[in-house]
Amino acid sequence: MPPIDPARPLAVIEFRQYTLRPGRRDDLIELFDRELVETQEEEGMAVLGQFRDLDDPDRFVWLRGFPDMAARHDALTAFYGGPVWARHRTRANATMTDSDDVLLLRPLTDDSGLRAAPSTRPRPGTPAPERLVCATVWSFPPGRADGFALVRDGLLPLLRSTGAAPIAAYATETAPNTFPRLPVRTGENASVVLTSHSGEEARRRHLAALRAHPVARDEVLPGIGREQTSPPRTLRLAPTGRSLIS
Repeated sequence: MPPIDPARPLAVIEFRQYTLRPGRRDDLIELFDRELVETQEEEGMAVLGQFRDLDDPDRFVWLRGFPDMAARHDALTAFYGGPVWARHRTRANATMTDSDDVLLLRPLTDDSGLRAAPSTRPRPGTPAPERLVCATVWSFPPGRADGFALVRDGLLPLLRSTGAAPIAAYATETAPNTFPRLPVRTGENASVVLTSHSGEEARRRHLAALRAHPVARDEVLPGIGREQTSPPRTLRLAPTGRSLIS
């Protein structure tokens, strides 16, 4: 398959969280960043971000995107049925205990999704940037859109005005999984917002500014709280040296 067109929007995103065997995260990252980035993109998908979870030393988080669900099927079929994965799967799988924690997502708004930009990807061996990426996940009742509207129309503008413009914002993609060989979480109704910070102190300052904003404090955050089925979960993520998201 031809590589993905960087100008084409990515309408489908996989937000993947892997639980690894103790002490094996750097082994997987070294293999992934050396062997499994360009080789996936050659089959028509975009590898967008690879991260160490700062709160779990045995968790690897990454995102990849596709133009649509049909393209996802074709790209994954080509890659996982091809020679590159056959050559590296035993070594990659040996680092993992679980790879099924996957949210299938779509952009929350027309302009809130990521695009492929392989020309800007750092070379193998590039040191990891000193950045902190946060992925905050809100869970809402199945079939209800009120929480998404509050995130879209209330929270995203507040993030921009208080100093941490979101990198991207997503909602659950409800279309059937077109590649059942790789499971995804079903029955979800979640929103995921990605932000980037210079470090933990900057993240804390922004969070304080957001919570102190009168509209956030009195309207938006309580409104989201009333809609959610559980407290939001924020993953604090350190990009690897080759991540496009940082």
